[in-house]
Amino acid sequence: MDGTVKLFAKCKHCHTKLTRSADRCTTTFKRHLNKCRVRLAIQKKQKLLGKDFLLEKSSDGGLIGQLALHKYDKNKVRELLATMITVHEYPFKMVEHEFFVLFCQMLNPEFEMISRVTVKNDCMKLHALEKKKLKEVLGGVTRVSLTSDLWTSNQTIGYMCLTCHYLDSEWTLQKRILNFCSLPPPHTGLAISYAIFACLLDWGIENKISSITLDNASSNDVVVRNLKENFSMKGRLYFKGKVFHVRCCAHVLNLMVQDGLNEIKEVIQNIRESVKYLKMSPQRLHKFADIVKQLQLPASKRLVLDVPTRWNSTYAMLDCALGFKKVFSMYQERDPSYTWLPSTMDWERAESVCKILEAFSEASNIFSGTSYPTSNLFLPELWKIKQNLNNKTLEYEGTFYMKEMVDKMKIKFDKYWGDCNLLMSIAAVLDPRYKIKLIKFCFPRIYPITESDKNIKLVISSLHELYVEYASNIAKKKSSKANDSRLGSTSTSNNFKGKTKGRSEFESWVEESDTVEPSQSELDIYLKENLYKCDE
Repeated sequence: MDGTVKLFAKCKHCHTKLTRSADRCTTTFKRHLNKCRVRLAIQKKQKLLGKDFLLEKSSDGGLIGQLALHKYDKNKVRELLATMITVHEYPFKMVEHEFFVLFCQMLNPEFEMISRVTVKNDCMKLHALEKKKLKEVLGGVTRVSLTSDLWTSNQTIGYMCLTCHYLDSEWTLQKRILNFCSLPPPHTGLAISYAIFACLLDWGIENKISSITLDNASSNDVVVRNLKENFSMKGRLYFKGKVFHVRCCAHVLNLMVQDGLNEIKEVIQNIRESVKYLKMSPQRLHKFADIVKQLQLPASKRLVLDVPTRWNSTYAMLDCALGFKKVFSMYQERDPSYTWLPSTMDWERAESVCKILEAFSEASNIFSGTSYPTSNLFLPELWKIKQNLNNKTLEYEGTFYMKEMVDKMKIKFDKYWGDCNLLMSIAAVLDPRYKIKLIKFCFPRIYPITESDKNIKLVISSLHELYVEYASNIAKKKSSKANDSRLGSTSTSNNFKGKTKGRSEFESWVEESDTVEPSQSELDIYLKENLYKCDE
């Protein structure tokens, strides 16, 4: 009537119209939301009984299951979304997929999907948070071992992966990837060592490195030399660097076997081409399966095609093909186009090769374990490999092609394992099942007699030297704590200095006499104890 325009606001819950005040104050709207019955009813429905139980400890130590109340939390949902994309390696663009958005809206209409840029930022925040947690954990770890590997992608981009291994507070072996980054060429030893050391500085563990495991390559020898020089200059080199460099055992095995397999590549090639020919066509595989069924052979076994650069896959291919050698012969009668049938001599050679590779396969599986320590298991497997090669040398004395193969493997064995591996030997001695007796048993069977005695003495002296280093570090820490305690007590008892001087001197003398090394150290006592006998 007076020409003024009244503005209204409409509640999106109960649809009530509210007049907007002249001063544009929103207090009226907030007051309405606080008492809006429809909104309050929606909020109550948000709290639903969850499907999961909350497990709580009872007074007797048992677990009591209780139903938990669940309330929608958009921040928690975003956090879980970032975790899901990170763990399952989904693309960031997934959050913009039409049906994924519809699926999420169907689960909860209040969820507002974020963009791929936002979810990327959430993933980076999650990474920073987890990195901070791991830094705190590594800050409390005394020593860390490293493994590093390089490879090139199909896009010719070089990558480096650095992994750390450590024991947590419960003495459980842990493994974490510290860095996975592109490494621009040239991949020289100097460039690799700089990249590794920069990563160690970033994580703050440059003073805690005990050893690093690398593949056998000339560039990695340069890496080790540069890292050792850096650590020794700054007093960070553990045990004077005697156990710093560890050659990857699985890689050495690969070099040994590949050299040997190269001597019988014609035999392997025929079997490889046979398997490849069959797997290229479903019709051929169907014919092959019919013959398998006709001969009543196990239908669960399937033909395996190897990767030529991976000897263990070649072993699996040969071992599987040997079980079907009669089938291959019968298949050729039904398919004239098949021209790669191995001869009887080829099958005999393949069978001989598998007998040799079986020992290497067992050792490789043990060396490649990730959920348990493997350094203490190295020496027994090394002895088995050496014994196997020696036995095969005698067995194939009159067979030229097999003797050549075994001789090639023995040359590689002596090249990489001809010298005593100090770290692995000490680890074996610290295994209560083995102790000194294992090296006294294995060394004469691995090395010449003169070298064997020398290596046994080296391991024992190095073990005692290592013990002294640990003991001195512990003594320094105890002394530092005692000094701090003594300074604190002195500051509170200055008034009684003259009266307690005699007693203080006596207590100092007792502390000094107690720190004198006993006639037998803990190491000596451990070595003299009987071996621990396992049930298995």
